[in-house]
Amino acid sequence: MSEEIQHKPGWLKIKLPLGTNYTQVKRIVQHYNLHTICTSGKCPNMGECWQAGTATLMILGDICTRSCKFCAVTTGRPLPPEKNEPTNVAESIRLMGLKHAVITSVDRDDLPDKGAGHWAATISEIKRVNPDTTIEVLIPDFDGNPELIKKVVDAGPDIISHNLETVRRLTPLVRSRARYETSLSVIGSIAGFGIRPKSGIMLGLSETREEILETMDDLLSVGCEVFTIGQYLQPTKSHLPVEEYVHPDVFEEYRIIGLEKGFAFVESAPLVRSSYHAERHV
Repeated sequence: MSEEIQHKPGWLKIKLPLGTNYTQVKRIVQHYNLHTICTSGKCPNMGECWQAGTATLMILGDICTRSCKFCAVTTGRPLPPEKNEPTNVAESIRLMGLKHAVITSVDRDDLPDKGAGHWAATISEIKRVNPDTTIEVLIPDFDGNPELIKKVVDAGPDIISHNLETVRRLTPLVRSRARYETSLSVIGSIAGFGIRPKSGIMLGLSETREEILETMDDLLSVGCEVFTIGQYLQPTKSHLPVEEYVHPDVFEEYRIIGLEKGFAFVESAPLVRSSYHAERHV
């Protein structure tokens, strides 16, 4: 890898977290012993989102049973799910005054239902405590099991997202256990159950333009409506290196192409993440 590629370009400068809202969100997260993908995933938008009074809450603990090569979340043996977590998540959303809540989770391959029951309980409690809040969930693949996906669907979130993360060729290198076709089947199941499906990929891992366009077509073929594209950033030296920092103009080109191909909404820019500006998709 060249020296030039190792240094981040100017368009990837990140704002430092500050402000009253940032402090309030941080206090609520700590008080209820919540996990967020903002911190566990080392998201570059944490300062902006927390200052805006939003956060993506992560349920089922902060230890994942998978070890994807792009992800900063800790891998290991998770603790049992917290029984009070659905209540704590719902109450924290009320205190934050969120109009749109985003929930994600680690993979829980250790649990018989992969965590689907806990997902359903959390969504139901959020709706009970916050009836006017729209809910977006970013779910694991549940090994492609439609019955487990339906448990989440039946709880009634407004949007269900499941990320492909990368193109078909790179999936075995980038993801752990997850399969490209399995993820497509998950998105297809979501669409089939009548919920708006959403997915996203990262750029900068050596994917080609042709592969990106193929991925768009694959997602559209299974009913995906919302698509996000962002720049992969190496969270630690032990993770996959960045092969390319893609220019913002290229991201904008892909946004336009995605809309022309038929997505209802495309968010495409270097710092875009699945939950970034998620409220715009509802």
